[in-house]
Amino acid sequence: MKILIVEDDPAIASLLERTLEEEGWRSVTADDGEEGLYRAEMEPFDLMILDWMLPGLSGPELLERLRKEGNEVPVLMLTARGETADRIEGLRKGADDYLPKPFSIEELIERIRALYRRSLGSGGNRIEAGPLQIDLAERRVFLEGEELLLKRKEYELLLFLLKHRGAPVSRRMIEEQLWESETFLQSNVIQVTIYNLRKKIGRERIRTSRGMGYILDV
Repeated sequence: MKILIVEDDPAIASLLERTLEEEGWRSVTADDGEEGLYRAEMEPFDLMILDWMLPGLSGPELLERLRKEGNEVPVLMLTARGETADRIEGLRKGADDYLPKPFSIEELIERIRALYRRSLGSGGNRIEAGPLQIDLAERRVFLEGEELLLKRKEYELLLFLLKHRGAPVSRRMIEEQLWESETFLQSNVIQVTIYNLRKKIGRERIRTSRGMGYILDV
């Protein structure tokens, strides 16, 4: 999972980065509203952690702009403003969930997981997509009841394709999502990962759309 952190407090931003890394999630950090908006417009993210009070654009202003542009990235809003009216305002601007400061790391992680499950169309820990069953909590994948042994990148690629199921996903999108932090990327690494995933879930379930990318058909 790739998460955008928009937080101007260096201590909180650092805590969030470490927490996400420990969970195996990648993160990109912006320290003001303008940079956060730019990042969200230029890169695909699975989720955004957004502070309310930011230099430049405030959290609600940033979020309102994104939603008007049609960007539906799930947003978890953080704020020290715990009044009901403030929470309602954040939700009306397009936030998907709301976590008052100070917060516990355990609750933060569970809220992130819940938002991600909802974005994949599942309210629980298990997703069913045709013959595939995915246990998000245990990171296990089953094909018609038989467990598949997927490597980490294969699992992440499957979830990314599933999120865009039925629509083409370009090589560039895959690279930015799964390998952005790697400086030296082998030229054929995406092709090899696609090939290996096809062998495990069935070649016909990942279709190549010429000039467009890869499409998951399940």
